[in-house]
Amino acid sequence: MNATTPGRIFYTKPSITELEVRYAADAAANGWGEHCYDYILRFEQQFREHLGSRHAIAASSGTGAIELGLAGLGIGPGDEVILGDINWIASAAPIVHLGASPVLVDVRPDTWCLDPAAVEAAITPRTRAILAVHLYGNLCDMDALSAIAQRHGLALVEDAAEAIGSVWHGRRAGSMGAFGAFSFHGTKTVTTGEGGVFVTDDDALYERVLTLSNHGRARGEARQFWPERIGFKFKMSNLQAAIGCAQLERIDTLVAGKRRVFEYYRNALAGLPLALNPEPAGTRNGYWMPTLVADPGSGFDRQRLLGRFAEENIDGRVFFWPLSSLPMFAGQPRHAISDSLSGRALNLPSYHDLSSADMDRVVRLVREAFGDG
Repeated sequence: MNATTPGRIFYTKPSITELEVRYAADAAANGWGEHCYDYILRFEQQFREHLGSRHAIAASSGTGAIELGLAGLGIGPGDEVILGDINWIASAAPIVHLGASPVLVDVRPDTWCLDPAAVEAAITPRTRAILAVHLYGNLCDMDALSAIAQRHGLALVEDAAEAIGSVWHGRRAGSMGAFGAFSFHGTKTVTTGEGGVFVTDDDALYERVLTLSNHGRARGEARQFWPERIGFKFKMSNLQAAIGCAQLERIDTLVAGKRRVFEYYRNALAGLPLALNPEPAGTRNGYWMPTLVADPGSGFDRQRLLGRFAEENIDGRVFFWPLSSLPMFAGQPRHAISDSLSGRALNLPSYHDLSSADMDRVVRLVREAFGDG
């Protein structure tokens, strides 16, 4: 980079302050022996209070939290789990790991999340669960999906990895299903570097997952190192949880920062033939990843825009590919809306201290890509 090249605009990065550093240093110096779970237990309590859920179990990743929850529901070989075709592989992988089959269905063109009608059409006698993934902070239609799940005796579970701060008619994303799972990867609004959390209001499911999360050792077992079943090791470390505790103390500020960035883009890109993340009446979008979807027929060339971003030291990120387009799911049917969305969409840079001047650099190139530069 030469002296005339503007500073790099990352697609995302975490907001780390002195508070996170202080808590992490304390965990590194003192969080051992009998104190090795102090920050983990504190983090779980803080998250329960934030979400309004009865139980929370910190995990090594959002993917691990999903796998723990599905295993706690008894999902395994021969079972089917329905989810949207447009998703990151992390949502489908736990289903495969447990020996079950992901059934991919199309999404809605406005929210990019599960189409309830497509879900109901895909139900078979082998269907055990519906995995509602709240994509990029957008919310699935939880009322419609809940009604379908109840009619067919299915578990409705939430992948809220990208939806912290999103609210569906007064209820936080992740708090409405049989269980919810969140990610705290370094790209997320709230981060622990790597990490996740399983949440539920179901006491029995919580106990099963708690046992599974600890190598199959049940809480209260008097015999040392005595597992009752084969479990998992998807634990969050005390050091990670220390950073998470500081992040949760700042969560309102962190979510507000994401919303500030999105609102700037929404105002600056008004009038172009594109759609951004929706926020239907009665909902609140945490806007983890501001995303544009060009209108069909607009002539939008995503690769050209990504090239212009690279020339001007700006990170760009493509929309998720349809899972059915990946080699491991080649036998699944393709879906018109999912296929169409993927090629017309792009994630925009979004981190908490992104300046107006930096966003103006992004906006200028986007407008140029639509012939309005």
